[in-house]
Amino acid sequence: MLRLGASLRLVQAENSLISGKIFYLPMSNRKHPRGLTFLFFTEMWERFGYYLMLGIFFLYMTDTQKDGLGLENKEAADIFGTFIALVFLTPFLGGLLADRVLGYRLSIHIGGAMMGLGYMGLAVPGMMAFYISLFLIIVGNGFFKPNISTLLGNLYNEEAYKAHKDSGYNIFYMGINVGAFICNFFAAYLRNTFGWGYAFFAAGVGMFIGLAIFWLGEKHVKHADVLKPAKENDMSLMKIFMIVLLPSILAGIAGWVLIPGNIFGSDSTDAFLFGALPITFFYISLWVRAEKEDKNAIAALLAIFGVVVIFWAIFKQNGTALTTWAEHYTNRTLNEAVVPVVKPLGMVQSITTEPGEYPVYDQHFRTRKDSANKTVKALGPHPYFQNLPKEEIPTDASEIHLISTELFQSVNPFFVVMLTPVVVGFFGFLRKRNAEPSTPAKIGWGLFITALSTLVMVGAVLYGNNGAEKSSAAWLIGCYAVITVGELFLSPMGLSLVSKLSPPRLTALMMGGWFLSTSIGNKLSGVLAGLWDGYEEKQYFFIVNCVGALIAAFAIFLMLKWLRNIVDAKR
Repeated sequence: MLRLGASLRLVQAENSLISGKIFYLPMSNRKHPRGLTFLFFTEMWERFGYYLMLGIFFLYMTDTQKDGLGLENKEAADIFGTFIALVFLTPFLGGLLADRVLGYRLSIHIGGAMMGLGYMGLAVPGMMAFYISLFLIIVGNGFFKPNISTLLGNLYNEEAYKAHKDSGYNIFYMGINVGAFICNFFAAYLRNTFGWGYAFFAAGVGMFIGLAIFWLGEKHVKHADVLKPAKENDMSLMKIFMIVLLPSILAGIAGWVLIPGNIFGSDSTDAFLFGALPITFFYISLWVRAEKEDKNAIAALLAIFGVVVIFWAIFKQNGTALTTWAEHYTNRTLNEAVVPVVKPLGMVQSITTEPGEYPVYDQHFRTRKDSANKTVKALGPHPYFQNLPKEEIPTDASEIHLISTELFQSVNPFFVVMLTPVVVGFFGFLRKRNAEPSTPAKIGWGLFITALSTLVMVGAVLYGNNGAEKSSAAWLIGCYAVITVGELFLSPMGLSLVSKLSPPRLTALMMGGWFLSTSIGNKLSGVLAGLWDGYEEKQYFFIVNCVGALIAAFAIFLMLKWLRNIVDAKR
């Protein structure tokens, strides 16, 4: 299946390495609980399914040639942003039900089954099946995602493991990215060889493999699956429904139907942001009603949640704006010498130099419309040749082989797997010299590094004369390399911080708050990506992202002393 070898070995605390085997991670020095092994591979296969689906989702929606949905970039970006936003909004409810009623293991099984069926449902033709499948994935993720992260944190509450929680989350995060790395090769092979539906079905198979692994390892995690009864000041589930969920639903409907015009760019964006307000107010009310010993910790988490929205708004453009850059603005032509090696693996998209009927694009690959608002098609060369240097366009009738666009979605998880040992080792080096940054400081530096990644894309735009010429794939790979470092500083540290600071009875609920911030950021990523076509000078698109990340980093550093004191008090 997949053997990572020396270069992909997982990281233990204090810089030691875990030798990589596919279903067993030796923990000979017992710095990590045995349950980590099974949670690692459960999450790896769950993310295999999720990122396989996500890697081709935008391409499927915008495809006009091979049985895709044929949507405009702006409409597809809106659906994409709404989907990934709702996927991370439902953990609010899933975390709450797991804390109070269902427990974490049952929630994981329910969520995983719904997600697996949802992925497979995308293989069924028709818009009704499309939307039902997205609904199953959205709700299923709400039950799965916060509770496997919380279950992991609970394993590290034992005294023997507490000091290694950050490293445990780094290892767990590696599982996410091993799955995210390998899935796009399956996606490319299946959709190029058989069609979109086979790729979506494979995502469901991956999810059910993850559930089987979780079932096999339940004996190692069941002791950490403990219901947390509400305290006297906590809201009942009925009260939460009446004053949080119902108002959220009504506010979302009002944002879609009653608000004149599109305040935030589309009906779905208005509905989502209005619907998120009652849930946001609920989290603020947790702080207002909290007991004295919990107040500072909840305040710190809410501050972090608010700031990292900007990170997700930038990072999640990998599935939209950066996919558009890979599809149209990146030179994906393969050296013919390597084609016989990679083509059987399905990594190759083949196009012909002979004229065909294709959509008519302007200089920035915006489709032209007729008076009935239908896409204009005409006989001509494949759109890929539009900004390819003339000397690279064959003059005779021949076949050109390209790297499949979705494979660029594997660059980020590849760097996560490669760089996690480096980042964790770097922090271990600093720790031995009492110079390791605090967890909040790591998040601040992650945002600053994210800002630097957007400048790489500014360079790509300038190098390619604002898209008039295709740029080297090295620019896109470089952008992913830099933002991956920022991600490793921020994302696993955020999960660890939630586990450290949350009041024990609210851990899954506060994990849902982390995913709420992710959800809002994801939706904003779709909003930002929807503006892509409106920028005639594409470098300004990335400069706006850069400024946003710098403002967020500055906000973290302003709060750093206060945040550090709260974290230290919780130790």
